Amino acid sequence: MIVLVEWLNYHHLLYFWTVGRIGSVSRASAELRLTQATVSAQLKSLEQSLGEKLFHKSGRHLILTDTGKIVFRYAEEIFSLGQELMGTLKGRPQGRLARVNVGVTEVMPKLVAYQLIEPALKLKDPYRIICREGTNSELLAALAVHDIDVMLSDGPVDPAVNVKAFSHLLGECDVILFGAPRLAAKYRAGFPRSLDGAPFLLPTSNTTARRLLDQWLESQNIRPTIVAEFEDSALLKVFGQRGLGFFVAPSVISAEVQRQYDVKVVGRLEGVTERYYAISLDRKLKHPAVVAIFDAARKRLLD
Repeated sequence: MIVLVEWLNYHHLLYFWTVGRIGSVSRASAELRLTQATVSAQLKSLEQSLGEKLFHKSGRHLILTDTGKIVFRYAEEIFSLGQELMGTLKGRPQGRLARVNVGVTEVMPKLVAYQLIEPALKLKDPYRIICREGTNSELLAALAVHDIDVMLSDGPVDPAVNVKAFSHLLGECDVILFGAPRLAAKYRAGFPRSLDGAPFLLPTSNTTARRLLDQWLESQNIRPTIVAEFEDSALLKVFGQRGLGFFVAPSVISAEVQRQYDVKVVGRLEGVTERYYAISLDRKLKHPAVVAIFDAARKRLLD
């Protein structure tokens, strides 16, 4: 009996991976030292063999489709394994590291995400950390199909979501208001009443942080001037650094926020706390790197 096997053209996959990583056929062609026509033709051949579109155009850039994102993740794994294989054969240490795939919700402050993930890098048996950022729904979908091992979020799983996942509380901390030095000096006296009419930079309304902040402002009868709203917490802080408005951040990263963005503490939002969760498919966390994240976070945020 003859068994027919579907073979993947790995040259085509390499060209696709390079274009997906760079986002441009012309720049990928330069890196691969091939003509643009050759790379474009090979991409088309790969799409035909897979029966799926892998890119769509956005201006002068190529953006991965949903299928393209799946193929890209596999391509990254394949070529990463190839590099590790060569490293192992050439006697390099740690040719193959165990992996942990961590999903981070896009609304979580990057400094908080770093502090939560860092303990996994300090284990006796090291792990390669692969971080993915996305919305709650995107990461829950990835978790459901085991594309990620754990999801870090500022809220538990919504009971209405059709994914059987478990929320593990990592800890909680207070929330602090920050502002550029000149702005902070102007409004610090009389805090929090002085904030009525003050310029604010807010997270978007679909976030837990925004709901908590709105509730606090309402309880204090403060009506700020909303200058801008952001999905990206790092971009929000950059605007705050420029003195365009006040912003809030968790107290656990207060020192880093002040140092990195050259801002000052205006005051603490009494009664407001942010909570952080590790969301997994397991009722009890098992992955050693995920357990390290959980244990370190509980010690820092709850002790």
